[in-house]
Order: sequence, then structure tokens, then C-alpha cells
Amino acid sequence: MIVFSQVTKQFGDNPPAVEEVTFSVEEGEFLFLTGHSGSGKTTLLKLLTKEYLPSDGDIEFEGVPLSKVKNSKLHHHRRKIGVVYQDYRLLPELNVWENVALALEIIGKPQSEIEERVTDLLELVQLTDKAYSFPSELSGGESQRVGIARALATAPNVLLADEPTGNLDPENTLMIARLFDKIHELGTTIFFATHDVTVLETLGHRRLKMEKGRLIEDTPAKPTARKSAKKTTSEDQPKESKTPEKKATKLELKDEAIAKEVASLDSDHPTTEAKPEPKKRRFPSINFPLFKRKPKVKEEEKVKKNGPKLDKQDGRKEEPSEKLKKTEKLDLQTKEEKVEKRSSKTKPPVDIMIEEL
Repeated sequence: MIVFSQVTKQFGDNPPAVEEVTFSVEEGEFLFLTGHSGSGKTTLLKLLTKEYLPSDGDIEFEGVPLSKVKNSKLHHHRRKIGVVYQDYRLLPELNVWENVALALEIIGKPQSEIEERVTDLLELVQLTDKAYSFPSELSGGESQRVGIARALATAPNVLLADEPTGNLDPENTLMIARLFDKIHELGTTIFFATHDVTVLETLGHRRLKMEKGRLIEDTPAKPTARKSAKKTTSEDQPKESKTPEKKATKLELKDEAIAKEVASLDSDHPTTEAKPEPKKRRFPSINFPLFKRKPKVKEEEKVKKNGPKLDKQDGRKEEPSEKLKKTEKLDLQTKEEKVEKRSSKTKPPVDIMIEEL
């Protein structure tokens, strides 16, 4: 899915921030970027979003070289990537609901879809009770969870996290780390830049260690690490059979087994009736005026909707052509009045001159 091939990034005459880095990431993989401050972790992330251009080497994203992505199409590439920042970067004048919904509103999603998506994300990060709170009213852990929900709003394929637990206490750090693990389990590819040893040991995913811009270590994931729903290895995939009928029979047997298990559960509890699932609580955008402008109505459409105006004198309907004629007459009258005023000002000196003669 993502391939770095001998990538180097140098700023001016300074030593390279990233030097000859090569690695690949599969779809649905969780990857830790570790190393001291200044080792090149943030530069790698910005190269992936094309905020920086590599000085040398190639980067591929979903089989497309980033060097071929034009600036006019760059926003399509960045919509596939969600970013979580260390300092949250929430808009202080918007509440939690509006911060999460902002990206969806910008790309023009319908209101019903925005409400459903934001509600699901607030449930995922467990902040449904803070939907209408503002960033100044949130703790550090809550603010970071809002940032995660905002990054997931457009359903990105990849989630980049640049030191998301750097400003949090140990308890909130583990909470955020487990939340990222849950998001990865749902099928999202994650780049997690951190130097926190507890997070690395708790989750146990693959690590790339950076030092002075170079990749010095690539540690595989532990067997206990969770796997993504989308990621399937060659061992887990069923072997292809020559006859497609066998596949169908296997699926049918699985369905029958599931049906038998459900039937046995129902027989164990005959008196209990299945209760309907409660409807999800939705949070409408009651205070979300951004990017909502009233459409301009042309005068012709107004005449069609409201009909022509009535004339006060005879009570008949006034047509648009008659209205234009009246305005023209009024303009002529005003012009004549102005001319008369000017002429009246110049008359007295002329009269005096005649009397003197």
C-alpha cells in the first residue's frame, strides 16, 4: 500500500532530515515510528502527505507515485489520509460536534449523513456526553479523542499520528493507545510516531526505529498484537479449489452451523422475547452556520412564485414591463427637476444685466 524507496529529504545545506529510507507498509498494518526528537519521524509523515517533497527517492501510495500527483489533485490524495496532532489543533470557536463535522461539511456531504457519521464517531471515542462542549471545557485526553474523531470523519484509508500522547498523563496515554488499536482492528492502516516505551510494549506492533534521519531497525510485530480486519495473510486465506461448487458447499455448511447455534440459543431461552434494538442518539447541527448561505433568488423566479404586484390605483396586476416604464419615467422627472433648479440659479444675474442696460 505504501512504499518508500531510498527516500532522502534535505533542507538547504543542513544534514539530511531523512536519508536513504526504504520500507513498505501493507494495507491494514499498524506501524510504530520510534526515535529521539529530531530523528526524522515527523518529516516522514509530512512526506507522505506531500507537505514536503523528497530531495531524492520515490514514494508510492496505493500503487501511485506521489511525484505524479498534481497540485490540482492533491486534495483528493489528502482526503485518504487522516492526521492526529500532538497539540490537538481544535478550532476554539466550534464545539465538539462542529469540529468533527467540519471536514464533512466542507466536502459537501448531506446533513443526514453528517449527523449519522458524527454520532458514530462520538460513540467510538466515548464522547457523546460532550457533543456540545467547547475545546476550552475539555481535558487533554478528551481533546485528543476529539482530534481522533475529526481525523476519521472522512473515513481515511491511513491514519497518521504524530506524538498523540506526548502531552498526556500515563492513564490517558494508555486509553488513547487502546483507542488507536481498536481503530486499527476495524481495518485502518496506522502510522503512530512515538517514543513512549509503555505504548510500544503494550500494543506490540511493528516498529521502525529512526536515528539521525536513517532507518536503523525494523522490528516485526509480536504474536500477541491485534490484527486488522482487512489484513489477511496467505496462511489465513483458504486455498483456491478448481471447482467453484466446493466453495459454495463450504459456505452453506458454515451458514447451517451458524443457524444451528442460533437455534440452540433460542431453545435455551424460550420465554425471552427479542427486544428491538434502541435507536442511536443523533446529534443534529443546531448551531452549525458555517458554509451555509441562502441561495440567491432571481427577480424572475420571485415574480413566478409571488406573482406580479397589484397597482394601488386601479387594483389590476402590474406586469414587469410596466414597472420598468414607471421607473424610467421617474428617472426622467428627476433629471428635468435637476435641470430646472440649475437654470433657476443662473437666471437672477442675467435679469440684473438686462435692467442695467
